[in-house]
Amino acid sequence: MDQTRDTKAVFNQSPPFVDIDLFALDRPLADAVSANGGADAAAELSDFGRHWGSAAMAERGRLANENIPKLKTFDAQGHRRDEVEFYPAYHELMAHSAHAGLHNSTWNEKGEAAGGASEVVRAAKFFMAAQVETGHLCPITMTRAAVGALASDRDLRGSLMAVLGTRSYDPAFAPWQTKRGMTMGMGMTEKQGGTDVRANITRAVRVGESYRITGHKWFMSAPMSDAFLVLAQAEGGLTCFFMPRFEPDGRVNAIHFQRLKDKLGNRSNASSEVEFDSAYALRLGEEGRGIPTIIQMVSLTRQDCAIASAGLMRSGLAHALHHTRYRSVFQKHLVDQPLMRAVLADMALHAEASTALVMRLCRAFDRAPADKLEAAYMRLLTPAVKYWICKSAPGFLYEAMECLGGNGYVEEGILARHYREAPVNAIWEGSGNVMCLDVLRALSRETEAAQAVLRQLADQARGLPGVSETAEFIAASFTRADAERYARHAVEKLALLAASAALNAIAPDHAALFAKTRLAADHGALYGACDLADNDIRNLLERALPT
Repeated sequence: MDQTRDTKAVFNQSPPFVDIDLFALDRPLADAVSANGGADAAAELSDFGRHWGSAAMAERGRLANENIPKLKTFDAQGHRRDEVEFYPAYHELMAHSAHAGLHNSTWNEKGEAAGGASEVVRAAKFFMAAQVETGHLCPITMTRAAVGALASDRDLRGSLMAVLGTRSYDPAFAPWQTKRGMTMGMGMTEKQGGTDVRANITRAVRVGESYRITGHKWFMSAPMSDAFLVLAQAEGGLTCFFMPRFEPDGRVNAIHFQRLKDKLGNRSNASSEVEFDSAYALRLGEEGRGIPTIIQMVSLTRQDCAIASAGLMRSGLAHALHHTRYRSVFQKHLVDQPLMRAVLADMALHAEASTALVMRLCRAFDRAPADKLEAAYMRLLTPAVKYWICKSAPGFLYEAMECLGGNGYVEEGILARHYREAPVNAIWEGSGNVMCLDVLRALSRETEAAQAVLRQLADQARGLPGVSETAEFIAASFTRADAERYARHAVEKLALLAASAALNAIAPDHAALFAKTRLAADHGALYGACDLADNDIRNLLERALPT
């Protein structure tokens, strides 16, 4: 049949990018996992990659985002309930993530670090899950991270781990003690303070062994959770509290959600404004030590922000490569057009370095308890990695979307959702400026340890283009009297140096290309403007997504 005469014919379109193995098709991820101690988990990760790369999981992601959560403030009789109602696909995603241990596999039954390569292996799963549906990972990451803060109260942590430690997902609205599994959320920021949590005005009054909290939170993440970690002003100062949805006698706790936020992205996940009307809570840690207590949770959620953003970029690149290998223009496949190849190869280089860097960071989380240098790497690099990877993701995904042309801009495809999703990770758990200030704080508090990390990075990247000059620039920038003013540039360079070092341990040739285009020269604001040889382009594209 003459296709030009059949208006219903569909041709020159790429097939759906589903029913694939998200792990086996991603050589940069597989190599990064292996290089950072997770080689023994390859079969497990490939099983996970095939499951999450299925058409069924992609469909769940779509449905969860098209059918957004709803707040049910009262029941039919007028009783206050403050429940959040979700479409079934959301609960299915949560159940699959819980079954894979994304919320607890880095902890043992006592709530202590599991050790081994648990952070790296779990990060690889999180990285793949983010490519399918990122919104539901918000409560997953907070549940995992909350265990870090619970170290301040071993008795409470021990009780909670009986439920937190299971791989069951239980969406029932019921006291956490009665459930097969539970999730946890967090409430830190208020209208008047935002990032400045010391400006919080929510009050906590001690009543026997517990507290009653009155006040508000401008952002309460994952309001459907079974319990929350919240900050409030007690007599001794800003303090962290454990606030369950139900009081000990079974009554619904006075956690009153005012509305769900209407967000740019992250649509499948609920975020809320809330008021506490003498809500029941237990103190977690000492009075006045709220920030040091909850920061144990925040460092883990920041780690997940970077992992998720790297996963989103990987997905954008894979969909762009897949499409351009099928789509023809001007008698050639798009992927064979010189301009498109330059763009895709530059993107592949960025994505590969991002993947290497987040997995190297996760290795530091694995080894920090027993290795002081790894602990210093973790403290210095976590905010730097979050800064660079999360802030580069929206622009990267825009470029990926453009590779698909109009098909990338419509909601039927996944890239429009990825693009809307990307900015939240740079904003949540500390915006870019906060990350830069945290790097400066780590340098000032642990100067010798931070300098040792910088020396190690320079040594691991030794011989790559621009490394010595970059290391000198970083050292000089951070010792200036006005270092804060120039912190963004220095922190970006720090992340680029760390990415070069991480990639050098996995793919030295590509590390040399990355350093040449990012350290020895200023990379352009857009992709595809750097000089890469034809053979380098071919190797980058084949490594990113085997044909």
